[in-house]
Amino acid sequence: MTKISLIAAIAEMNAIGQNNDLLAYIPNDLKRFKALTSNHTIIMGRKTFDTLPNGALPNRRNLVISRNTDLHLPDAEVVHSPEAALDLCDNQSEVFVIGGATIYAAFLPKADKLYLTLIDKFFNDADTFFPEFDKAQWREVYKEKITDDHRSNFNYTYINLERIK
Repeated sequence: MTKISLIAAIAEMNAIGQNNDLLAYIPNDLKRFKALTSNHTIIMGRKTFDTLPNGALPNRRNLVISRNTDLHLPDAEVVHSPEAALDLCDNQSEVFVIGGATIYAAFLPKADKLYLTLIDKFFNDADTFFPEFDKAQWREVYKEKITDDHRSNFNYTYINLERIK
C-alpha cells in the first residue's frame, strides 16, 4: 500500500504562503525537500505548479491536480481529483503531497506521515494556511531544532509525524 506523506513549511498560525509563493526562503529546508522527494511522485495543485521557477521538478514524477480538463503541462501529468492522483501511484512505497492548501486539506485525512518545517515567525500578510489537524492522532518520530541558520535568519524545527494507527 502506498504511504501518503505531506511535506510543508509552516509558520505561526499555520501559515504556508503569501501571494502564491512561499513565506520564507530557507535554503536548508529546500535541500531537505529535494532529498526527501527525489525519485518519488509529488502531488500538487495547479497553483503550486505555477510557482515552480522552472516548471516540473526534476527527478520526480509530477502529478498536478486541476479542474481544467484541457490543461497540459510540460513534464507533468494532469489529473482531475485526489483519487485520480492516488490511482496513478498504486504500487509506490511513498508519495509526497506538496501543496497548496486545498490539496493538503484533501489529502490530510488519508495521510500516513507529515514532514513539517515549523518556522518560528509570524507572517502578517500570509494568505494561505495548512489545515488544522488533531495532534493526538500523530506521534513524533523525528525532531531537530535549527537556531543557527545564518543563511535564512529564521529559527525553525524539522518535525516528522506518523499517524497513530
